[in-house]
Amino acid sequence: MSKRAVLEVIALDVEDAVAAQAGGADRLELVTDMAADGLTPSAETVAAIRAAVDIDLRVMLRLADGFAAGDVERLVGVAGRLREAGATEFVLGFLDADGDVDLGAVEQVAGALEGCRWTFHRAIDRAANRDALRKQLADFPGLDTYLTAGAAGGVDDGLTVLLAEARRRGEPGYEQQLLVGGGLRLEHVPGLLDAGIDGFHIGGAARPSGWDGPVSAEAVGEWRRVLGD
Repeated sequence: MSKRAVLEVIALDVEDAVAAQAGGADRLELVTDMAADGLTPSAETVAAIRAAVDIDLRVMLRLADGFAAGDVERLVGVAGRLREAGATEFVLGFLDADGDVDLGAVEQVAGALEGCRWTFHRAIDRAANRDALRKQLADFPGLDTYLTAGAAGGVDDGLTVLLAEARRRGEPGYEQQLLVGGGLRLEHVPGLLDAGIDGFHIGGAARPSGWDGPVSAEAVGEWRRVLGD
């Protein structure tokens, strides 16, 4: 590969963040409440993690389970407080009741980020038409990544979609990096790398004891070795 593949690890607290960096993670996704698939952490947690590690952090902007935006004004306020706490990169994604991208909510929240880089998360895997979603968001300021498994059921179900989208990189709506996550296993990695995919996202795979246990530097290190140094 011409460049190092990005390894992003979910972190819930300072202990997770320090272990992930020690294991070779390039970036963290900061969340809380994994029972709801990851919600916005507190500004205090973000500030503490920012002080503890020096790798990139992307902070989740999601206030409730599901992919509806909910209270957009509150989200905008939360984004501002997180920026004051040191956040400079974010994760977000909103769908309407029909499974289409909620452009109004995305515009308001992304607008509050004022050009900060951000990821559209796995809401894309629940979208009614992912190609239409990507084309609608093609020119959004700051959007540089899609976190996706290719299908709602995970990478096993979405592998064909991921490989097809990798082949389209550079087309309108497909300029952003694919960050593969959601049921991702080490055995998937060689084929994804061969397809030119250079972004990988792990959560439970970094925690040998499950979500009740911390991130393991050794587990992250195994992923780093497979992805290449």
